[in-house]
Amino acid sequence: MQSDADAADPILRFQVLGPLQVWRSSQEIEPGPPQQRALLAVLLRRAGRPIGLQELVEGIWGEEPPPNAVAAVRTYVSRLRGLLEPDRKSRAAASLLVSVADGYTLRLPAQAVDAARFEQHITDAGQARAAGDAVACQQEAAAALGLWRAAPLAGLPGPSVETWRRRLDELRSTALELRLGAVIDLGGHREAVAELADLVAEQPLSERFRALLMLALYRSGRQAEALAAYADTRRLLVNELGVEPGPELTDLHARILASDASLVVPERTAGGAVMPSVRVPAQLPQDPTDFTGRAELTAELRLALCDDPGLGVRICALAGIGGVGKTALAVHAAHSVRSEFADGQLYVDLRGAGDGPADPEAVLGDFLAALGEDTGSIPEGLERRSLLYRSLLAERRVLVVLDNARDTDQVMPLLPGGAGCAVLVTSRARLTDLPGARHVDLDVLDPQEALQLFGAIAGPERAAAEREAALDVVSACSFLPLAVRIVASRLAARRSWTVSTLAARLADEQRRLDELQTGRLAVEATFELGYRQLSPALARAFRLLALPDSPHLSLASAAAVLGLPQPDAEELAESLVDAGLLESPAPGRYRHHDLLRLFARRQSERADSAEERDQAVNQLLDFLFATVSTASRILEPGDVLTDHLRPPRAESVPLTDTTAARAWLRAEQSTLFAVIAQRARDEREAAVRPLIDLLMAWVWLIDGAVHQRQIEQILRPVVVTAHRIGDAVAESRARCIRGLLLYAVDEYEAAEAELLAALLPARANGDAVAQFTAANLLGMVAGTTGRAAEALPFLQEAFEQCEALGNASVSAIILGNTARSLSDLGREHEALATADAAVETARRSGNQSTVADTHYQSSVVLREAGRADAAATHLGDALRLFREQGRRTWEGLALARLAECLEDEGREADAALSAEQALVVAREVGDAFCEGLALAVGGRVLTRLGETDRGRTQLEDAYAVFQRLGLPEAEELRAQLDAAADRATSGAEPGRITPGR
Repeated sequence: MQSDADAADPILRFQVLGPLQVWRSSQEIEPGPPQQRALLAVLLRRAGRPIGLQELVEGIWGEEPPPNAVAAVRTYVSRLRGLLEPDRKSRAAASLLVSVADGYTLRLPAQAVDAARFEQHITDAGQARAAGDAVACQQEAAAALGLWRAAPLAGLPGPSVETWRRRLDELRSTALELRLGAVIDLGGHREAVAELADLVAEQPLSERFRALLMLALYRSGRQAEALAAYADTRRLLVNELGVEPGPELTDLHARILASDASLVVPERTAGGAVMPSVRVPAQLPQDPTDFTGRAELTAELRLALCDDPGLGVRICALAGIGGVGKTALAVHAAHSVRSEFADGQLYVDLRGAGDGPADPEAVLGDFLAALGEDTGSIPEGLERRSLLYRSLLAERRVLVVLDNARDTDQVMPLLPGGAGCAVLVTSRARLTDLPGARHVDLDVLDPQEALQLFGAIAGPERAAAEREAALDVVSACSFLPLAVRIVASRLAARRSWTVSTLAARLADEQRRLDELQTGRLAVEATFELGYRQLSPALARAFRLLALPDSPHLSLASAAAVLGLPQPDAEELAESLVDAGLLESPAPGRYRHHDLLRLFARRQSERADSAEERDQAVNQLLDFLFATVSTASRILEPGDVLTDHLRPPRAESVPLTDTTAARAWLRAEQSTLFAVIAQRARDEREAAVRPLIDLLMAWVWLIDGAVHQRQIEQILRPVVVTAHRIGDAVAESRARCIRGLLLYAVDEYEAAEAELLAALLPARANGDAVAQFTAANLLGMVAGTTGRAAEALPFLQEAFEQCEALGNASVSAIILGNTARSLSDLGREHEALATADAAVETARRSGNQSTVADTHYQSSVVLREAGRADAAATHLGDALRLFREQGRRTWEGLALARLAECLEDEGREADAALSAEQALVVAREVGDAFCEGLALAVGGRVLTRLGETDRGRTQLEDAYAVFQRLGLPEAEELRAQLDAAADRATSGAEPGRITPGR
């Protein structure tokens, strides 16, 4: 079997497992309009076999082609030939898209099309399964699925494409069956259950997925659920198709009923084969298509990484000056050994060359999530995360690539302990104090390798035609890969230049060898060469776009930094991309390489005043605030919060609806976090209030529980600065935000202290925004912790402030909170009236988020008043809106409350399903309160359904959650558990456990 890494990488590559994409080396080629793309897809599907002209027409247009279809096909073929062979002389015969008889054929190596590699991996996986090699089966199937990007050939017309699309979808299902079957065979049945449940939901008529789910459930000790899965399957097949389950399912059902011993988990092999996890990370970046040379070093790294595991974890430390190609070699070598690490590959850019190196604790959080840990269960603290990380990898074969490390201290917490793992580290400085590492020093390319790289990028014909001049060019670059890449890219983008022209431009550089010896200066000299050729406007853009800390900038953000209209900013940015001094990872987004960012910032320090540099970042913040304010007005109509913050001083992105607003917030989230954190480190007085206003507008639009730690790190220095300079308004608002975030993560005592510290000065300063925010949140804290009487005065204060401001949206939320507290105090009539007023006020505001919130609050009040049916209706409306708005935390809460209503109506089975769904969401988002609610109602209904042990376990888990949170529900559950224990002792039938609040 030949892996993707082992296959020679063709110059032309075609990707059909997703939108059709064509690549020449590392450059994407636009394949033209939809019908032209469809023609190319039909040719690719034939895999080098001829296809007649009439068959092409029918494949693209079907049975009713347009009158000019044949002429159109010939036009498309002519255009495709120009795209695929741009250097072919006008009268020369085509060598790729060739005319054959009355049709055409596309002559390509098999590995040039991802679908061919996809099918080969699946074939190899099937052969491995037939041979009883589950490990190889899992590896090959995972490799196939790793090629899948999205729906195949998305957006392309024609029956031929549709037929191929269906076949590829079926093959993907086959790959999933093979991988999950192998995972179960290797003992990963527990981890496989969740994925199989999702697949059964997506493909309910697939008997194979249902059989695998039954087997995984049975091996996980969940025999009743496995049998229930069969019953569900049989009911579906009979009702939908009028057929009984097939032999595989019926046989498996009978064997489960009989507790067939052959169904138990296979023993671990004598050779100690490692059980793979269902979650197999594959984080390696794309293997560079123009990777050149380094054959001996690649072989050395392969040997070192795959050495005898009995020697312990293998560590290779790759060191060299900036721009020497460490990352390219590391990624290439990692791909070449990928098949040796069946449990996955982890990758991270540690950003050691920049001002903001990656925090090992944050990196471990990402690694743990990639390895399958639920985000809510990932511990805080570097040491605890490192311990969990090493535990997870102790029995796995995982390759870890730590790219661009700053020093050994940054690397040490990220090293696994398992002997089956290997680590590849790259750094500029040699990590001589890294224990147990095998050190590899990376030098520049030899002349022939440098020429090959130059030709691969600039064009092999141009390099061969002026070989001596090309050698002069790469020699002037000191054979440094990054320098060669920059000048070759510049030449490729300028067809009027010759190689001699470029060589002449490089001839005057006198400092290259000296700077090469100093490490970083060698890269700076290369960048200087390109930088000096920029016009003043381009040079200014290059410098200023590097000043924000954001990992990338959208076009609109770049325009804000430069203080230019978007068309002008785009022209400058794209020119910098063409010059190789800026990257464009996606259309309309731009970023600097780390080393280029350092170089650009240094140039800015020399050329731009401190005021100009400040202005660039401030302009970006003003733009972000303006667009966040616009998004807030769209997503939160009726909420006048932004009207009481400073007026925007920049033009917003023209967001038209809620979909556009949410899409912009998602796309710019990393920029917002990075730039706000950057400004938060500025201790000057003028920086505080704009930053707080931006956070006040933004924090209500994101999931605070998920991002609590990040925002807390940002706020800490801001609160200190606000207090130091005596800005009581800024300090109160910052404390409001901290209180909100602490409440969101169930830290009620800390939230209350923070909010009280915000409320008192807000009252004194007349800051209505901080006053109603703090008072409402204090009412919520008091109500949640069972102090409804204390909550009402705070909520009344908040309501009066909102009414004075005309803030109908927040007034509705406060009324909903008030109704909850009145209900807790037994004031049923007032609670119901207030809940109705909350829903009506929300509807009048037009704010659908608030409408959803008030439906939820009303449902709780109605259920406590004994009106479970009406409560369920409100919850149905709330649940629909929460899902539309992507509010997963509230979706989980609504599901838990719906389970309570279904329980009250005596629909225990439906209640158990809703509770299980709520529990899944709660653990996904890390919401402890929701988890407690779901466990409590689930435990009660399971007990009523006769699953006493499982029900009691869930009730005990719910009690532990509520006790940890310090909530009154814990006492109610304790009483229920004690009562259930008394009934069990007396032999009485299980009674109906009284639900909690």
